[in-house]
Amino acid sequence: MTPVSETSAAVAPSTTRDGELVVSVVIPCLNEAASIERCVTLARNVLDDHEIPGEVIVVDNGSTDGSADLATNAGARVVPEQRRGYGSAYLAGFAAARGAYIVMADADLTYDFNDIPRFVERLEDGAELVMGDRMDNIKPGAMPWLHRYIGNPVLTGTLNLFFRTGVKDAHCGMRALKRDVLPRLDLQTTGMEFASEMVIRASKENLAIDQIPIEYHPREGESKLSSFRDGWRHLRFLLVHSPTHLFFVPGAFLTGLGILVMATVLAHVNVFGRSWDVHSMIGGSLLTIVGTQILALGLCARAYGVYILGEDDVWFQRMRPRIKLEHGLLAGAALIIAGLALGGVIIGKWIASGAGALSQTRLALFGATLLIVGIQVFFSSFLLSILGLRRPT
Repeated sequence: MTPVSETSAAVAPSTTRDGELVVSVVIPCLNEAASIERCVTLARNVLDDHEIPGEVIVVDNGSTDGSADLATNAGARVVPEQRRGYGSAYLAGFAAARGAYIVMADADLTYDFNDIPRFVERLEDGAELVMGDRMDNIKPGAMPWLHRYIGNPVLTGTLNLFFRTGVKDAHCGMRALKRDVLPRLDLQTTGMEFASEMVIRASKENLAIDQIPIEYHPREGESKLSSFRDGWRHLRFLLVHSPTHLFFVPGAFLTGLGILVMATVLAHVNVFGRSWDVHSMIGGSLLTIVGTQILALGLCARAYGVYILGEDDVWFQRMRPRIKLEHGLLAGAALIIAGLALGGVIIGKWIASGAGALSQTRLALFGATLLIVGIQVFFSSFLLSILGLRRPT
């Protein structure tokens, strides 16, 4: 394990009157021997030229090519982090940072360290998170077409659809934030999805987010990014943190479609000149049951976010005092009773016909659906109540 290296006295960062640094430039590094020395030198020169009291922190993420020694010799404070991952490196760097402002940048020379003062200026003007926007200033060969025209636009667009952040380039690696907002962000992820998590958490915490256009240059050395794996990790993270789009939208769609199909069959409505029968009724029943279960999972996910994770969900918090456990139990019980009643009607008709062959297939499927959905609602209400036991007082 590489020991923590402090900046030598010859390049020790100046400090403010109260002993605090103004800026900590945090650079994650994994086998970046081709560029890390120049990155550190450029960052230190920019801080010195603009008389910004600061430090350069390089988080060595298990390099085997001497990157840590090169960074130390260039004047960086090297922090070792053996847990691999983009997020792990930044979490270690944030923990070690002493500056009031943190500027993030990659170790591959894709970003211009001369932009550091611009980021700091926006923070001093009141922004709490400043995002770089590369998309209009990408140098030839700097970004593969798959990332430029599909990956980044799709993921950024999805993030803005789910969370309405207004950020143009949600995965830009050069950004800056005030160190005192880190406890509010409570960042946890260890991989590339860390970039999305920061923007999402900043949006949920209503931080003042600003953006500035920057240039993006061809990288030095070998890229560590895996397009499909890391893209999926970003998308997975977005879905997990948006119960509305992960659960409620598909759940409501399936439930509504299932009810429509069953109603069409029960009403003997011809569709495209054909009469739907028992097979359509089975499909409608399946859609309704699955959709209801997904909706219930969505409510539980929202409850977990509010009660356990402490998230601010306006809709859930508005409805919580209005809809109680007893309301869910009554709704579930009503559906169960309705389903059992239909079963009783079918049995009554069967007895009245001399206990012969049953011919109430549609009604039986409808009754079974009501019974199953009622059971789902009944016990999901209890689960929501159990989650509510952990809500803060």
